[in-house]
Amino acid sequence: MNTPEIIEIIKKTESPLKRQLLMVALITRLLEEKGKDAPIIIGGCALSYYSREVYFTADIDLAYTDRDALDNVLRDIGFEKQGRYWVNEEMKMAIEVPASVLAGEVSPVETVELGEGLRCLIIGIEDLIIDRLNACKYWKSQIDCEMVELLLRKYSKDVDWPYLERKSSMKENNTISELTELKRRYIQ
Repeated sequence: MNTPEIIEIIKKTESPLKRQLLMVALITRLLEEKGKDAPIIIGGCALSYYSREVYFTADIDLAYTDRDALDNVLRDIGFEKQGRYWVNEEMKMAIEVPASVLAGEVSPVETVELGEGLRCLIIGIEDLIIDRLNACKYWKSQIDCEMVELLLRKYSKDVDWPYLERKSSMKENNTISELTELKRRYIQ
């Protein structure tokens, strides 16, 4: 499938999350055709994926190092730079690149296969939990507190608890006591 065909599929897709994932899969394909790495979905779009759209965000946050390559791909598929966002009015999509890399050690990622050779990468559930736990603790974000609990109820048996504990113990996170309490509540 070529780029215009994929864009037509995106336009016809009803699920907002699936539209976002398909767009990132297209971006991934175009970057990889140039010999570049795939971007990683972070933030609210990742939360929408793991929560199965209980949470929804209108924009797509990406972590990516080669901003010039990404900027060129976005421009080529109809996005325009507006402040900190890349916006495609026709597709009603906005993309922000708030991070160049995922912080810390080699971070796990989830690969989402979308068919037709399209795939995208999403931040691992553990790093998403740490990110939301930080927002809950330091920003006093009630929705993030609720999302941490939702994610742990759903994924408590699947997460890498040693990784979570190690990351939450790091100085920049300092959320180990909160994580320990959550673990006590969700792991029997």
